[in-house]
Amino acid sequence: MLRLFRRKLRRADRIDITPPHPAPDRKGLAIVVIAKNEAEHILDWLSFHALAGVSEIILYDNMSTDAMAQIARSFTGCPVTVIPWQITAQTARTPMMLPRQSLAYVHAICTFGGKFSRMAFIDVDEFLVPQECDTIEAALATLNDAPNISLPWVMFGHNGHETPPREAMPFAYTQRAPKTIGPLLRWKCIVDPCEVTQVSPHKFHTRDHGSRTMNTEGKTTSNKFRNEAFVTFKHLTVNHYYLRSKAETEAKI
Repeated sequence: MLRLFRRKLRRADRIDITPPHPAPDRKGLAIVVIAKNEAEHILDWLSFHALAGVSEIILYDNMSTDAMAQIARSFTGCPVTVIPWQITAQTARTPMMLPRQSLAYVHAICTFGGKFSRMAFIDVDEFLVPQECDTIEAALATLNDAPNISLPWVMFGHNGHETPPREAMPFAYTQRAPKTIGPLLRWKCIVDPCEVTQVSPHKFHTRDHGSRTMNTEGKTTSNKFRNEAFVTFKHLTVNHYYLRSKAETEAKI
C-alpha cells in the first residue's frame, strides 16, 4: 500500500538584515520579548527588569487571549511598547517557514534598534540577573562595546511547588541544575542592534565580527563553538524558569 506523507515545512533558522543607522543620542539597553498569555507573570517580569535598569521593553503580543497586553501597557516602571504580532509567513519559491519569533526580532532591530546601545532577546520565563552590580548595564561595563554577548541558561526546577506560588518568580524558585550541559546548554544574546547582520533566536551575526561572540568574562568564540568551556555565570546570568510549578508544566505540555 502506498502511503503519502505531508512533508514538514522547513524553518528558516537565520534571517539576513541590514543594520539600522544609530541615532546620535542612542543609549541604554532594551529588552525584546515575544509572549502569549502571560498575564499571571508579566507584571513580576516587567518590575524586575525595570529595577535592573532596562531603558525600554518591546513586547510582541503573540495573539494572547488574556490580559497580558493590558497589564504591560499600564506598567509605569519603565517604557513598554506592546506590538500585536500575528504574522504567519513563508518563502514562496522554496517553501520555508519564517518563524514568528525571528520575524519579531528582525522587526525590533530594524524599527527600534537605532535608539539603543544594546538589545537583549529573552522570554518571559527568563530573567537577566546582575550578579555583583545593581543594573544589567553595570554588569556589562567591563565588556565595553562588545557587539555580541552570549549568556548561557541557568535552569531552575519546580522547587517543590505543586501549584503556582504567591512569591515572584526569582524568589519562589531557588533550586537549579548544578551544571549547564547537554540539553540544558542553550544561549541567549545581548547585541549592539546597529551592528547586527543576521538574526535567529539564539545566535546573531554582526558586521565586523561575523559569527564571533563574547561571554561575560571577555572570552570570544564563534557561535558554532559555544560549549561547556565557554560557559560562565560571572557578572550576569539568564535565569530560566522553564518548568515553574508542576501544574504549570503540565498545562504547558
